[in-house]
Amino acid sequence: MNLDAYRIPSEPFYQPVGDEIAVFEAAFTERLPVMLKGPTGCGKTRFVEHMAWRLAKPLVTVAAHEDMTASDLAGPLSAGAGRDRLARWPADHGGQARRDLLSR
Repeated sequence: MNLDAYRIPSEPFYQPVGDEIAVFEAAFTERLPVMLKGPTGCGKTRFVEHMAWRLAKPLVTVAAHEDMTASDLAGPLSAGAGRDRLARWPADHGGQARRDLLSR
């Protein structure tokens, strides 16, 4: 799978306000999840874009809202082929959670 379309081509401007870059890199090295929280416009997306570029990793963004849950992104557990599996939403839905696809 070619992920070049999801790579940040040039360094996005980001002005650190503390040690967030070092903390993120440490979490990345240890494979620890990171949760960013803050009001609209505070720089969460810009920071993640910068870190994706800095770590040379592809980045897919999803337009989220306050009522979105983890299962909206990953899909609920569903039975398939005689065992439980996690149903994942394909990227061809623009990263938008589509709960109505389960009924099809």
